Amino acid sequence: MDFLEEGYFYHIFNRGNNKQDIFFEEENYKYFLRLLNKHIDPVANIYVYCLLPNHFHLLIQIKEDCSNPSQAFSNFFNSYTKSINKKYNRTGSLFQRPFKRIRVTDEKYLLQLVTYIHLNPENHGLVKNFENYVFSSYNSILEKEDKFIRSNEIIEWFGDIENYKSVHKKRYFASGNLDPKFE
Repeated sequence: MDFLEEGYFYHIFNRGNNKQDIFFEEENYKYFLRLLNKHIDPVANIYVYCLLPNHFHLLIQIKEDCSNPSQAFSNFFNSYTKSINKKYNRTGSLFQRPFKRIRVTDEKYLLQLVTYIHLNPENHGLVKNFENYVFSSYNSILEKEDKFIRSNEIIEWFGDIENYKSVHKKRYFASGNLDPKFE
C-alpha cells in the first residue's frame, strides 16, 4: 500500500538506516515527540507510541478530510533527520526508506498492537519492566501527560484503567505474531 487512507488506523514504524540508532540522547526522544505533535497531530489521531534507540512504533488514525497525510509524515521524518544530521555532524539518510505502515482492520488486532508496542522495550531487553520505560505512551496514557495522545479513547477500548493495566501486565495479546518486518 502506497498511501494512507482517511479514517483507517495504522501501525507506523521504521528503524535507523543500517539498523543504526536514531536517538542518541534524551533530548532526541523529546524532540521527536514535539515534531510528532507538530506534523502528525493535524492529519492523524495519535494513540500509542514507543521510541527505542534504533526504531519506533506509532499507532495512529488518519483524520477525515485530510489532504495528503503521507506528505505530513515525509515532512516529519525529514525535519527530524535534518536536525539530527546538523546536531551530530552527519550526512545522509537516518531512516530506512520508506516508513512501514500496516492498516489495522479489526478490534482484536488493535488491542494486540497497543500491548505489543508498549511491551517492545522489555521484549528488546532495554528494561526489565516495560512500565519503567520513559519513551513509551504507556504511562502517558495513565497520567494523561501527552496532550496529543488519545488517552481516554484508549482506556475505553480496554473498558477501564484497571483492565488496561491488567492486560498489559498479563502480557495478554502480546503473544500474537505482531513483530513487524523491516525488510
